[in-house]
Amino acid sequence: MPAPTANCPNCGAAIRFEWSRAVQTTCPYCGSVLVRGDVDLKTVGKVGDFPATSSPLQLGATGVVHHHRFTVVGRVVYEYERGSWNAWHVHLDDESGGWLSDAGGEYAFSQEAPSHDIPAPDHLHPGANFPWEKRIYKVMSVTTARYGAAEGELPFTTWDRREATHAMLDANDGHFATIDYRESPPTLYLGEWTSFEALQLDGLREVAGWPRPA
Repeated sequence: MPAPTANCPNCGAAIRFEWSRAVQTTCPYCGSVLVRGDVDLKTVGKVGDFPATSSPLQLGATGVVHHHRFTVVGRVVYEYERGSWNAWHVHLDDESGGWLSDAGGEYAFSQEAPSHDIPAPDHLHPGANFPWEKRIYKVMSVTTARYGAAEGELPFTTWDRREATHAMLDANDGHFATIDYRESPPTLYLGEWTSFEALQLDGLREVAGWPRPA
């Protein structure tokens, strides 16, 4: 499937979408945040400053998950009272999307799941159990974070939002769930922990002092 293309309304540069369903992207030339409409792009702001990160991931990095090749096409930085974390948006070769995180050197991959039987935020408390796809997930934490910065292609807009509430649940077997209350109804993501070696990552950036696995 040919990648959709458009021109940045701010500087005129050609913008090529790696993921056909992206609704927000950033211009790599002038730093404009661009929202995709039916036929054109609209400039809604500028890319914000990114906090320092020790992550070796970057836009354009590639890897393998569930026997599918993927490319990192976007990133959102969430900031909260104890720090920040990166959520990397990836495009798989089957045209689906997913999210990759690498907090503290631990890697996790998740994808959107059917949004049925998702509890309201006030029904969540640490230790509560919820069943999805034949697994029981236990609530570990509920965090309200601020959108710190975003770049690249995303399946939702961030420029018009200030905060996002996420619930983190764990199945105690290598699988986890995340509930994103950004929209109504909320979005459920199911995923699993993985490793640097299993992801077969390539195109990483150099990070000073980062202990790259052999």
